[in-house]
Amino acid sequence: MPPAMRPQPSISIRRFLHTTRVLCHENPLGLPRAGTIPRMQRGLPQKRKIKDVAKVIAVSSAKGGVGKSTVAANLALAFARLGYRSGILDTDVFGPSIPTLFNLSDAPRLSDQNQLVPLTNYGVQTMSMGYLVDPSAAVIWRGPMLLKAVQQLLHEVAWSGGLDILVLDLPPGTGDTQLSITQQIVLDGAVIVTTPHTLAVRDAVKGIDMFNKVSVPILGLVQNMSVFRCPHCHGDSAVFGSSDQVKKVCEEHEMEFLGDVPLHPNIGEDGSGGKPTVVAEPESERAKVFLDIAAKVGARIGLEQH
Repeated sequence: MPPAMRPQPSISIRRFLHTTRVLCHENPLGLPRAGTIPRMQRGLPQKRKIKDVAKVIAVSSAKGGVGKSTVAANLALAFARLGYRSGILDTDVFGPSIPTLFNLSDAPRLSDQNQLVPLTNYGVQTMSMGYLVDPSAAVIWRGPMLLKAVQQLLHEVAWSGGLDILVLDLPPGTGDTQLSITQQIVLDGAVIVTTPHTLAVRDAVKGIDMFNKVSVPILGLVQNMSVFRCPHCHGDSAVFGSSDQVKKVCEEHEMEFLGDVPLHPNIGEDGSGGKPTVVAEPESERAKVFLDIAAKVGARIGLEQH
């Protein structure tokens, strides 16, 4: 068919094709390169610290189902056990886990300054979209509404008495929410959680790449659900594969291997019961792993010792 007779794409299709070309560009987010000023800088929000919070870390995974929220909750509890004023902010609007992990469900009240007052359990202040919506209802929001909700969670929470450290439980992936958070607030670093499974490790590398592009320091990598010890024969089984892949990634990217959390049924059961391992079994080897990771992270970000 001659070119003049070929059907022309509609406006919506042309927009889609243009967007696709933009997204396939080597630097689709307009992120700064060394010695350059990003073209879209004027439209980006100004990074600022979260009021009354000394240090902020993000716990992230590029793949769901690797136990990121369980690790984040136990880290926040470990910081509290080490004597810090600790808090955790659940930024996963579509699948919040913190209400279940901390056995909290009440709606937060508003302060005199019209800010959300966190709910507290086990000595940790918590905030989550799960406290504000019906837990049985799906949150069906488009991007702008999602980002507005995240912005309010970041800047409109009254952390009582201030916090030494706030743990952000990020949703899985490397999308709008993660980018919005890294653009809006000053992050002291990110902890990446993965399992030894090949697919999870590959996605963890994508998470590393994202934080590098947005200039957020990577504090290290936590390997979760690594080895299962049989309670009968006491033999160890690497259910999701060898940990060699994870340690190799740490070496290649010059990252610290923060810790190895075993695959143990009590960790899942403790979380499901609303009492994570650090408080449910404080003297267990599993709890000691989380405490050790918290101590390493605290040292990396300059958290003042108590």
